[in-house]
Amino acid sequence: MHLPTLAELDTAAATVYEAMPATPQFSWPLLNAALGTQAWIKHENHTPTGAFKVRGGLVYVQALRQREPGLGGIILATRGNHGQSLAYAAARHGMGATIVVPYGNSVEKNAAMRGLGAQLIEHGDDFQSAREHAHMLAARDGLHMVPSFHPDLVNGVATAWLELLRAQPDLETLLVPIGQGSGICGAIAARQALGLGRSLRIIGVVSKHAPAYQLSFRAKASVSADVSTVVADGIACRVPDALSLDMIFEFADDVVSVTDDDVASAMRLYYRATHNLAEGAGAAGLAAAMRLKDDPRVRGRKIGLQLSGANVDASLFRRLLAGD
Repeated sequence: MHLPTLAELDTAAATVYEAMPATPQFSWPLLNAALGTQAWIKHENHTPTGAFKVRGGLVYVQALRQREPGLGGIILATRGNHGQSLAYAAARHGMGATIVVPYGNSVEKNAAMRGLGAQLIEHGDDFQSAREHAHMLAARDGLHMVPSFHPDLVNGVATAWLELLRAQPDLETLLVPIGQGSGICGAIAARQALGLGRSLRIIGVVSKHAPAYQLSFRAKASVSADVSTVVADGIACRVPDALSLDMIFEFADDVVSVTDDDVASAMRLYYRATHNLAEGAGAAGLAAAMRLKDDPRVRGRKIGLQLSGANVDASLFRRLLAGD
């Protein structure tokens, strides 16, 4: 994939800022004490959809509308935040959005997508099954199929990392959750556009219960893997995206894994140390920082984390907050 220039990322940022302001970044004393180092948290839970992906949706749909002004609607598969992003952006352009989710998906994420005007369809047992069904419906109904990974999505997502790295240019390590790859590739794009190079480590984070990207990174080839996480649904990927893998292979420094218990502990820590709500995928970076706190890539380093989403069902968070 073409790495965007800084000018291209600034153009994407201008599109994003038509709909939302830049999000804040804070260093929280209780988090720093728990990690034993200075961490800066990029609060993507403070976007109009409560997650970072809205940035990519805004850039993607604006470019799509310019390319195909007569397009009637879009369709996509999601576990939630990608769907909210595209539903929000489509509504801003008067475009219909059909979204396919697997059965058992987050009740509150489903409600949020419907609330944004999307037609919601439930199909299959996991994201991959939902995506295959969405492709069939796109061909049948003449809808534009929005991929989970695309340069326009990456450019939009990269604007969050651009904000963080401009505000804190001396960060030494970023820990970035991987779902279908737009988040980590956005971090890579921002780092490269700013000319920071390998002086800033970028470490991807997956669920141990959805290890496809870690297995692929180690093999330097696409490896599919079963998904069993019940907490980090936003990074529950069974089949990696080929384009994102190419960027990760070339530019990421490592990919580590965290358990559901690690993620639950990080969700509790975010709440108790910052009073911010984090969904499972949104807390995966912090979970990795906690697991790697004695690793030289984290210990004594100035690290950057993204609280990438807050969209967790209240019933699940209640149980996790109680330690269940």
